[in-house]
Amino acid sequence: MTPRLLPDRPRRPRPEPVVPMINVVFLLLIFFLMTASLTPPAPFDIAAPEAPGTPDEARRDTLYLSADGQLAFGDQRGAPALEAAAAAGPVRLAADARLPAAELASILSRLSAQGAPEVQLVTAGGR
Repeated sequence: MTPRLLPDRPRRPRPEPVVPMINVVFLLLIFFLMTASLTPPAPFDIAAPEAPGTPDEARRDTLYLSADGQLAFGDQRGAPALEAAAAAGPVRLAADARLPAAELASILSRLSAQGAPEVQLVTAGGR
């Protein structure tokens, strides 16, 4: 028997396959992105007035005002929606562009009477 000068190298274990795990994670990521609801839908169709700048996105703390004067804040409608929006702090008001200015002024004065510290009007980006 011949003597060995170097000992046998230890065999390296075979690495675990990573590609299937990456595929599963990628599919889960796509699934959650496709099914996620990032912003709640508006309670009714609103055409925002145009102003220079970038358009605001819909948020949960927005008071919606339709062209025919309907109010919505969260799941509340009408006068309770106005009270809840005023109590929530600074009010984000998404009013329809077709709403008469006198009606908008009336809503703004009612918000002020309810104690709303600030009203931000949501607009669409201008051209």
